[in-house]
Amino acid sequence: MTEEDQTSLPIIDIGPLLIDDSNDNRKEETALQIHQACRHWGFFYVKNHGIPMKLQEELIEFSRKYFSLPLETKMQISMNKGGRAWRGYFPVGNELTSGKPDGKEGLYFGTEIDDDNHPKIRNKIPLHGRNQFPPIGKDENEFRHVILTYMTTMENLGRIIMSGLARSLKLDVNFFDKNYFLNEPTCLFRIFNYPASFCQQEGNQDLWGVGEHTDYGMLTILLQDDIGGLQVKINHNKWIDAPPIPNTFICNIGDMLDRMTSGYYRSTPHRVRNLSQSHDRLSFPFFLDPNWDTEILPIPMEGITTNEDDAENRWDKASVHKFSGTYGEYLLKKVSRVFPNLAEEQTIIGTNSY
Repeated sequence: MTEEDQTSLPIIDIGPLLIDDSNDNRKEETALQIHQACRHWGFFYVKNHGIPMKLQEELIEFSRKYFSLPLETKMQISMNKGGRAWRGYFPVGNELTSGKPDGKEGLYFGTEIDDDNHPKIRNKIPLHGRNQFPPIGKDENEFRHVILTYMTTMENLGRIIMSGLARSLKLDVNFFDKNYFLNEPTCLFRIFNYPASFCQQEGNQDLWGVGEHTDYGMLTILLQDDIGGLQVKINHNKWIDAPPIPNTFICNIGDMLDRMTSGYYRSTPHRVRNLSQSHDRLSFPFFLDPNWDTEILPIPMEGITTNEDDAENRWDKASVHKFSGTYGEYLLKKVSRVFPNLAEEQTIIGTNSY
């Protein structure tokens, strides 16, 4: 079957990667499937991932309870109260993709740093610090516990998937841990709610909850509810659906992996729309990205032919290969485009700097 004939993303059993004493041949088989998925699609499902269903269900349940609250209640933890950490709630229309408001509301989280003596806090580095947690559950810390537990399990899962991806590139299995994640990868977690009411409003019928885009970092791991609406662009003009499959996660590679592999593995455009007219759609993307202070350089890939810069064919016409600097510097410029008003308010980046 050719790429043009493909109508669904591959589903990869990553069970062998989770077992230390697993047969090495089975791990190599899994790595080959990851390689094929990254070369052809940039997206794939993973199953047998070891994440408890109970944790997934609790995350969905608490999130629905939060987003059903009145707007004024949700705004009690708005992002502009989170300072330079850029954590908390934003309402529908406050996040931009390609300069256009998205039809979603959401919660932003990152690695919890509650130590004021942490170097990133002392130096007032943006996107680091304390989270703002919704007081949902039997006590105000119950949702907090679920979120932090989920983030820890996702980081562990992401590192395991990246070990398979390293194998797929004929690299040392710990290559990304040693060279890019180190002891402190950049871990970001979002909870998005796509209200059914948004699509029913006059003029919004043909709008997307999130328009065409690629992800900034290395690896995204997505949990979605049963509504559906994610689409993946597999060539210049063909989109395919990525529907929910029970107890799987969708993984996709981001711009930094595209950069690291000199285009051998491409980041893939995708978009989202709520397919239901009566139910809100929830999604839970977790982003496992390089250490904030790491310079993103091409990785050694002997015997592999890389691709030329594809900026002209990208959705944003921007090159991921020409910038210089650290991942933190790159990420700040990108995120500041998503929330320009917040960026100016926190004096994180000037309006003419991106």
